[in-house]
Amino acid sequence: MAPTCWPKALPGTARERAHERIRSFYPEALQVEGLRVELDSGADVIEHIDFSLAPGEILGLVGESGSGKTTLATALLAHARRGARINGGRVSVAGTDLLALDGEALRRARGGLIGYVAQDPALALNPAIRIGKLLLETLQAHEPGLDRAAREQRLAQTLADVGLPGEREFLRRFPHQLSGGQQQRVMLALAFVLRPKLIVLDEPTTALDVGTRAHILATVRRLCKEQGVAAVYVSHDLGVIKDLVDRVMVMYAGRIVEVASRERLFSRPGHPYTLGLLAAIPEVGRQRVLRAIAGHAPAPGQRPAGCAFAPRCPRRSAACSAIEPALQGLDGVQQVACLHPQLIAVPEEEIAPVQVVHQARTPLLELRGLNLSYDRQVLFDLSLDVHRGECLAVVGESGSGKTSLARTLAGLGDGGVGALSFDGQPLSLMARKRDAATRHRIQYIFQNPYRALNPRQSIGQCLQAPLEHFFGLKGAACRARIDAALARVALPAETAAKYPHHLSGGERQRVAIARALVCEPEVLICDEVTSALDVSVQAAILALLRELQAEGMTLVFVTHDLGVVRTIADRIVVVKDGRIIEQGGTAEVLDRPGTEYVKGLVAQAKFQR
Repeated sequence: MAPTCWPKALPGTARERAHERIRSFYPEALQVEGLRVELDSGADVIEHIDFSLAPGEILGLVGESGSGKTTLATALLAHARRGARINGGRVSVAGTDLLALDGEALRRARGGLIGYVAQDPALALNPAIRIGKLLLETLQAHEPGLDRAAREQRLAQTLADVGLPGEREFLRRFPHQLSGGQQQRVMLALAFVLRPKLIVLDEPTTALDVGTRAHILATVRRLCKEQGVAAVYVSHDLGVIKDLVDRVMVMYAGRIVEVASRERLFSRPGHPYTLGLLAAIPEVGRQRVLRAIAGHAPAPGQRPAGCAFAPRCPRRSAACSAIEPALQGLDGVQQVACLHPQLIAVPEEEIAPVQVVHQARTPLLELRGLNLSYDRQVLFDLSLDVHRGECLAVVGESGSGKTSLARTLAGLGDGGVGALSFDGQPLSLMARKRDAATRHRIQYIFQNPYRALNPRQSIGQCLQAPLEHFFGLKGAACRARIDAALARVALPAETAAKYPHHLSGGERQRVAIARALVCEPEVLICDEVTSALDVSVQAAILALLRELQAEGMTLVFVTHDLGVVRTIADRIVVVKDGRIIEQGGTAEVLDRPGTEYVKGLVAQAKFQR
């Protein structure tokens, strides 16, 4: 039985006091007991999952890619991915056991009792259905008893709740006509319009800029507290959930290893794994060395005897390899599954700034007077230099034009007009007009790992194609290069035999980075490449990029994460509405921003960290 005596947040407003009354009247919105999900082979993906949530309580579910957090999140909807099945346990939402339902009853529960917000709204929303019709059809399917006036009133209220306009013109738009932030707000509207008792959010802000992310998180917290909706918020980034959740549950290798109130987990984490995750979070306010957790989490069916984290743990003892620890209470607000938990707060240590190796300040890429148009103009008379051996960060909110700029440098955009030179020689703005010797020297890593890889090719085939195309490598020499590239991005060699659907989002992104590295580029253009990675893998990837930079590689790093910018960038270019509004050294821009826009970005980033 999961503990239900978790401390309540101190009521500070009339709204919070009302929420406390809701919680006392309905003690549990979600009760999970003995949940187990296993593969067709019988190996467990998650097991011994027990916890509960009160109405309005927000639980942060965190862990590395492959920890089982998404499997748990989807199991709460009585769903398991292909090749897996729920093989035990109970998931009760407002007193209804979802695992006992099927057919029409389960369909109505999904939406009516429990809502779901997916990571990628562009894939989750039907591209052929207008936004207004999609929302109305959802209401009609789940609440057919509502008349037209009631449906329209509910729709208008929900749109206002999530911060979307209710005008007819907006409701007639298709998903592709919305920004990423608007698409994610539509997903929130689809979940909250049915007034569920529980909502599951699977990495909903991963690809959003810092400003949009702040608005989405604030919206989620406000709606959960106002409507008494319990929430499970899945994230690989502890920094994102720091100011959102009431309680945090940390997962590793399919098991719960720590549960604590938000305040306790960030001030005094008890499990060595949690300590490792916190040590890998970048900070906006200072440059620091990020520490990745060494090694890999075990795959289902490959859990070692004893504690699964022991092979990676600096505090392990001989007993850790023989005894699998169960969750034990440290006090009323924290549980830890560890034989040697951290019992005292870890002192704040002084960390020396990262020493970045600077190469000669020779412009490698020179861009002058770039204007770019699609159905409208998106870049205006934009000029910049990228120096040899440096890391240039391109920062801005969604829709600012930063990705359009990066794609133009890589030759992936059409409609651009301007002058571009590479290593002192003129370079076409279109990759198809560049010769092969130049194309492999400039490589682009795409933002979305779910779309970057061919689902019909194995990982080995994905990496083999550029090696054959650019270098003519085949056979053993090709395989050796593939194994080396996978090792550089912290993936085992056996990954080459897998297909993209076998991998987590973070693992797919690492493969995309490896595919660029096999081409031996001089310039690596990274478009939000760490947004889908958990913080430990992100730390390892950033360390890898710093190593490549020290070896002479030039980096153009597009991101909305200013903590990552502080960690890796030498210079920053800030783009707003298709124009560069500020640029300079990293410390200069982040510590002494010269525009109100950049001051706002820095303030929001510091608040979320």
